[in-house]
Amino acid sequence: MNALQHPPRRSALYVPASNPRALAKVGGLDADAVVFDLEDAVAPEMKEAARSHLLQVFEARRPGPHYRVVRINAIGGADFDADMRTVARCRPDALLVPKIGSANDVRFLSEAALRHGLGAELRLWLMVETADALAALDDIVRAGLGARPRLEALVVGTNDLAKETGVFAGDGRCYLVPWLMGVVLNAKRHGVCVLDGVWNDFADTAGFDAEALQSSRMAFDGKTLIHPSQIAPANAAFSPSAAALEEARAIVAAFELPRHAGAGVINLEGRMVERLHLAQAQRLLSLQAAIEARGRGR
Repeated sequence: MNALQHPPRRSALYVPASNPRALAKVGGLDADAVVFDLEDAVAPEMKEAARSHLLQVFEARRPGPHYRVVRINAIGGADFDADMRTVARCRPDALLVPKIGSANDVRFLSEAALRHGLGAELRLWLMVETADALAALDDIVRAGLGARPRLEALVVGTNDLAKETGVFAGDGRCYLVPWLMGVVLNAKRHGVCVLDGVWNDFADTAGFDAEALQSSRMAFDGKTLIHPSQIAPANAAFSPSAAALEEARAIVAAFELPRHAGAGVINLEGRMVERLHLAQAQRLLSLQAAIEARGRGR
């Protein structure tokens, strides 16, 4: 399996569940996913109010194309059980869990989900934001794929990684890149989606564009966002370009010619093209079809 079997996840916007005005605007946004945040974006004294606001949003059942995710507080914390009860009532598409550090955390979470009556239709997103998570990532992913809810996506928490380790996060994230590529590699190996961390300065659009381009070249499936102004550039960065689509269609068409039936390698306008390139082209076209289908669903 590979991550393109999932719907597009180019843009995942964090929305504080404690902010009714922000919650009211969600339906008009073009993000592929909306992450209703009960964790970092909510002050401790606002946690209960945030859960109440979130219930109102889901009970309203407003139409929208978004994949709806709820980020809860860390397992074992004071808000964990209350958050899980809220998720059980809201029934989002996915649950995003922060501060995961081991496969045992995933197993604990799975038991808690069962205890709270969360069904198999719920999907699991996990934050990768600690040194422990990086060190145990393969075990964590394997546990997640065997868990209920089943793991669907890894989400990098670059701010927390930098805070915990002290690594310098500037200069194009050059010191973070080895860790980020490790997360991407693990996700691709196991066929789960992988989303890059946030760009903090939403007023710096050029900086965001540069980091989103870097993310797409590193094979992230999308990026987490903190402001609606970042949605359109994120969607553009993680969508196939017109040139890439043209090339992909040419490769598929060439392999469909009768004279190339059963061929492992063909000559396409002076270039050697193998079946691995055909598979890449088909994945790209599948992604584009999924993006277009999502657009029609708005």
